[in-house]
Amino acid sequence: MEIAFYIASLLAVFTTTMVITRLNAVHALLYLVNSLFATAIVFFTLGAPFMAALEVIIYAGAIMVLFIFVVMMLNLGKEAIDLERSWSTPRAWIGPGIISLILFGELVWLIIAVPSGTWQAKEVGPKMVGLSLYGPYVLAVELGAMLLMAGIVGAYHLGRQEKVIRHRFLQKNGES
Repeated sequence: MEIAFYIASLLAVFTTTMVITRLNAVHALLYLVNSLFATAIVFFTLGAPFMAALEVIIYAGAIMVLFIFVVMMLNLGKEAIDLERSWSTPRAWIGPGIISLILFGELVWLIIAVPSGTWQAKEVGPKMVGLSLYGPYVLAVELGAMLLMAGIVGAYHLGRQEKVIRHRFLQKNGES
């Protein structure tokens, strides 16, 4: 069980570093998904399977969809689309794909190889998670929500295009 923890934690550090160093936003998002999966496996090996499931469902699922919508909302133009097509080759998926396979294999190994009686998991239900999040950690939850909202509003303002409105009498003769 310790080796699975160390492999997952090393992959989490590596993929998080790749998120920070990638110039292409889509490639960074691919590595971020792998980083979140690796973090979920770390939680799983520490005996918190419910937290691992929340990590996958909430962060790797819902928050990543939000990030993808923000990247799409930026609408960087035709030049960026052409550049993205040249970057979105199957070669770009090799690194994140290999890391995903390693993490998936590690999770399958953890489920199959470790006897069910050796788990040291303490049962934590959704009610306890909610009481914990909105009890002593309510400030951190609210600050995280405000940070996400600020990022969405900032991306919207960066991506919107101002429409120039001219009066028909102010246009030159050849313009429409």
